[in-house]
Amino acid sequence: MIQIHGVGHAIGGTPILHDITTTLPKGRLTALIGPNGAGKSTLLRLIGRLEPLQQGRITVAGHDVTTTPTDRLAQVMAILGQQTTIASRLRLSELVGFGRWPHHKGRPGPQDRALVWLALKAFSLTDLADRFLDEVSGGQAQRANIAMAWAQDTDWLLLDEPLNNLDMAHSRSLMSRLRGLVDQGGRSVAMVVHEINYAAAWADHVIAMKDGRVVAEGPPDAVLTEDLLSRIYETPIRIGRHQGRPLVLHHV
Repeated sequence: MIQIHGVGHAIGGTPILHDITTTLPKGRLTALIGPNGAGKSTLLRLIGRLEPLQQGRITVAGHDVTTTPTDRLAQVMAILGQQTTIASRLRLSELVGFGRWPHHKGRPGPQDRALVWLALKAFSLTDLADRFLDEVSGGQAQRANIAMAWAQDTDWLLLDEPLNNLDMAHSRSLMSRLRGLVDQGGRSVAMVVHEINYAAAWADHVIAMKDGRVVAEGPPDAVLTEDLLSRIYETPIRIGRHQGRPLVLHHV
């Protein structure tokens, strides 16, 4: 599990997170939701050690993110942030191959190459493997970045708004793939989700945030209620049902 205790964070003297204490359960797909500025991405970046921890403690599968060596932590969790700018003259297969670096340290073997190919195949990128990043669309590049994190083959996969730039078909395909990683692969996923219905349809555990605080957490049925979501997003929201799960009606 990921345990977060008393985490606070400020940027330029402005508080962003306030005394966050929560747990992300192992073997589940956890969705972080909330309005813009809620602190979701900041919290994920702190878990993934993309930002230095200022206050509190975070452990991932028992590993303290502040003190655990980077190469060891990289074998426990993979993180994909929103900022994924990489040299444009890099082929997609080379980008995905970076996900294996924590394992082979620059000396890839047959297993590494096999996992890279499986990642390209899993995200429908085999036909684009030899294309350069500046020769593909934003959505194709996003899928390649996700494939890189997937190829890292860690127990934990952390994704910050991974559905950005993806069309409906690829968004659904990604959520299905992540669901399979949890259900069949025994892995754990935590992701920031902007479109709340993806959390409603696919997540096991939802953490709702507002103004740098956790305001609710639990299964989708417990968190995705009309009253709670209307208060968090400050707009009237209705909840329907689809295949036994909440359907968030926020667009009408």
